[in-house]
Amino acid sequence: MNNITLAITCGEPAGIGADICLDLEADKLPCNVVILADKNLLQERSEMLQKSFRLPEYNAQNPQKLSVLHCPLNAPCTAGVLNPANAEYVIRLLDIAYQGIQDKRFHAMVTAPLHKGIINEGFRQPEPFSGHTEYLAKISNTRQVVMMLAGGGLRVALASTHLPLRQVADALNPPLLESVIRITLNDLQHKFGIHNPHLLICGLNPHAGENGHLGREEIDWLNPLIKDLQNKGLNISGTYPADTVFQPFILEKGDAVLAMYHDQGLPVLKYASFGNGVNITLGLPFIRTSVDHGTALDLAGTGKAHSGSLKAAIQTAFEMCVARFQAA
Repeated sequence: MNNITLAITCGEPAGIGADICLDLEADKLPCNVVILADKNLLQERSEMLQKSFRLPEYNAQNPQKLSVLHCPLNAPCTAGVLNPANAEYVIRLLDIAYQGIQDKRFHAMVTAPLHKGIINEGFRQPEPFSGHTEYLAKISNTRQVVMMLAGGGLRVALASTHLPLRQVADALNPPLLESVIRITLNDLQHKFGIHNPHLLICGLNPHAGENGHLGREEIDWLNPLIKDLQNKGLNISGTYPADTVFQPFILEKGDAVLAMYHDQGLPVLKYASFGNGVNITLGLPFIRTSVDHGTALDLAGTGKAHSGSLKAAIQTAFEMCVARFQAA
């Protein structure tokens, strides 16, 4: 556990990824951390921010507490100015981090934000690029992943992610939800080290349908599915109305909440953890955490970017690595 090494992908070079990586201090890190980035970009940004930059080059044979694995940009970069020519660079950072995990040089991946639009403009692939999570699932041949955010003492997993609200009910069904529940419980046990995790499941409708007066999904399939899975031994309960599940007397019964859609669960979590939240991808064959914010182009190079979420993502990835080793 003393040799745990995390890879941090610096993300969109025009955004705040470099800024927040430069905010890391070796003596305050829980393990070895390797920043995957163009070292010249880090040097230029450090001069803008008036910060010292003396990070050693990464050496797999002699890892340092904090180092840089140099990955050259495709084109010059100006803080706050997007350039599609660097889309391939951003993807390459993910590939290098993933290969390092495959080679057992890295034990987990922490990702700084990227810009989906610019990658779609500058990086050609068979289908549109939809984000970190989907790309990592593709290259690792993972059939299904689950998005979870953690912070402020909460863990919230999502049954659906970035869908228009009118599409949510049609997107959810018993096989999908059962798979999400099983993935979430499995990773709570094997990546978080929780012996017998208990998952609290939200209803889809207001007041969890209020006996069919506010929607029938709970009656028609949600509650029957939960009962069936309980009979199969899964430690779950629900459905809970989303406006009451986040009360302390209910939260104390569970280890995580499963929300049916993005804005059902995340406003509460982000209120509780703003600036220090962590995005965790469940279902991958490796540990991946991320910041809970975007590229913040307007803050790049200004010294106003906050690194709290990155530091929390590093700490969370480290703790998950420890839990995984102890469970092995």
